[in-house]
Amino acid sequence: MTKDGKPTKPTDLMFGDEDLDRRLAQTWMTPDGIWGALTTVDHKIIGRRYIATAFIFLAMGGLLALAMRLQLARPEARFIGPDRYNQIFTMHGTNMMFLFAVPVMEAMAVYLVPLMVGTRNIAFPRLNAFSYWIFLAGGLLLWVSFALDTAPDVGWFAYVPLSGPQYGAGKRADIWAQMITFTEVSALAVAVEIVVTVFKQRAPGMSLDRIPLFVWSMVVTAFLVIMAMPAIMLASSSLILDRLVGTHFYNPAEGGDALLWQHLFWFFGHPEVYIIFLPAVGMVSTIVATFSRRPAFGYLPLVMALIATGVLAFGLWVHHMFVVGLPKLGESFFTASSMAIAIPAGVQIFCWLATLWGGQPVLKTPMLFVLGFIVTFVIGGLTGVMVASVPFDTQVHDTYFVVAHFHYVLVGGAVFPLLGAIYYWFPKMTGRMMSETLGRWAFGLIFGAFNLTFFPMHILGLEGMPRRIYTYQPEMPWAGMNMFVSLSAVVLSLGFLVFFIDVIRSARSGRIAGENPWNASTLEWATPSPPPCFNFRRIPVVGARDPLWAQPGELAVAAGLRTDRRELIVSSVVEAQAEARESSPRNSIWPLLAALATTVMLIWSIFSPWAVIWGSIPIGITLTGWFWPKQTPEDES
Repeated sequence: MTKDGKPTKPTDLMFGDEDLDRRLAQTWMTPDGIWGALTTVDHKIIGRRYIATAFIFLAMGGLLALAMRLQLARPEARFIGPDRYNQIFTMHGTNMMFLFAVPVMEAMAVYLVPLMVGTRNIAFPRLNAFSYWIFLAGGLLLWVSFALDTAPDVGWFAYVPLSGPQYGAGKRADIWAQMITFTEVSALAVAVEIVVTVFKQRAPGMSLDRIPLFVWSMVVTAFLVIMAMPAIMLASSSLILDRLVGTHFYNPAEGGDALLWQHLFWFFGHPEVYIIFLPAVGMVSTIVATFSRRPAFGYLPLVMALIATGVLAFGLWVHHMFVVGLPKLGESFFTASSMAIAIPAGVQIFCWLATLWGGQPVLKTPMLFVLGFIVTFVIGGLTGVMVASVPFDTQVHDTYFVVAHFHYVLVGGAVFPLLGAIYYWFPKMTGRMMSETLGRWAFGLIFGAFNLTFFPMHILGLEGMPRRIYTYQPEMPWAGMNMFVSLSAVVLSLGFLVFFIDVIRSARSGRIAGENPWNASTLEWATPSPPPCFNFRRIPVVGARDPLWAQPGELAVAAGLRTDRRELIVSSVVEAQAEARESSPRNSIWPLLAALATTVMLIWSIFSPWAVIWGSIPIGITLTGWFWPKQTPEDES
């Protein structure tokens, strides 16, 4: 009791471990059943949903790629007609870039970052729930349109004037433009959450020079998202206004400019490559350190390389526009920038090699995917330097050479580390180990078939095969190579099938993992696997860059947080000194309702601009319900 006779607020100082776990579980739990699934704001549940949904989109996009390769296996094939091929081509690129590559990297951060920085939930957890529902709605919009034969057919880049009102009849381009709004709103929301979580919710003692490298990679990525994605939202909004309202942003006859689209799109599009790549870099740094049994070599150079890559990423967009007739001085600047960005990538690779050289590497499945990443990304980086040269790019710009380069950078530079990360963090997410045997089979099939699929495309490009074609003439010298590429793509799909089988089998009956099966050094492994709903019984105090190696046994902890309400520690930005206690919102249905209202408004606006006005009313109602005080412990001052 306090001096005035009021009961003392219960804190974690008052209870033993078992009693504290029970009380925290009551406060932080997500109810069972449909209601709990719809209202949860637990970052781990939402992160798993994000990851599972993104991998479903990966599988569907892969089937589309396989269909295109079957069409191109033989000259003048009739497997797919030109209209459907254009839809499939657009769907594949749009799906992989906007529904898989960026969301899955942010999804990994949604799950892992709060655990790695030692907090109990992500910042703005209701916004996090809203972001997932909006992402799911955008993906369903795209795939339902494909099922109804009204899918976008203008390429994942939607160049005007082909996507404009003069040439893009119907609603296909409108669906593409509005789907962009869904995915970018979702991505921007997650980026804000990550920045605030990392800078204001780190465990006491986790100063800036002790932040895990994966977390650093996600901070830089989040800033790239915040600065780059408004450009594509502006571009797609201007496009849909041209199509539905009658504006002329891209119509040269009325004072617009078709090249404006390319500048806006690629100002987003090239940073997007690094939005996908930088999280993969953080995954590689984490896995290399763990399986080398030593801290990462060159922590500061690795962090500075991440930041340098993020800065230089905004000076590359004309790299994609060398054939549009820009001033030569400008082209020279962007050539130099395109080559300069290889420097921080080289720094990172040499730091990883030094870590391996100075350690005792263990070749588990995650490490195999990392080694495969290094090989494929170096090849992609070398061809990137080649296409950064204006004379060379002019010759190969619209050929399969660029297709090969693009896939080496994105699949080699992102998907290989991502698969390694799934094998690495799967025990943390599920409490079970994936199969080493199936993992090695999956790696062998994917790595081998990937190179057999995409390396020959360089040769096809140098032989003059254009990209974005649905067939070719028998007299062209491409038939044999295309058949080989298509057969290799089938083997590649089998490799991913083995991976998915391993995931499903291991989630059901994999070997029990234990808390830290890899003997890793970062904070997420200081909790049970899978973690409880409250993440940490008591918030850890960090005294080193690799706390689980530097502080074996029990970590020091910070105590004094309430147990009857969801409470977090707010820390200073630089030194992570505890400054205050802050409440974290409870579960709520309002993020789902707000996402539904937003979805109705955005889809309705494809058919009528009045939807923006009338559709704002239910959005306002749901936001009012979202922020209205609920008289819960979290509403206390």
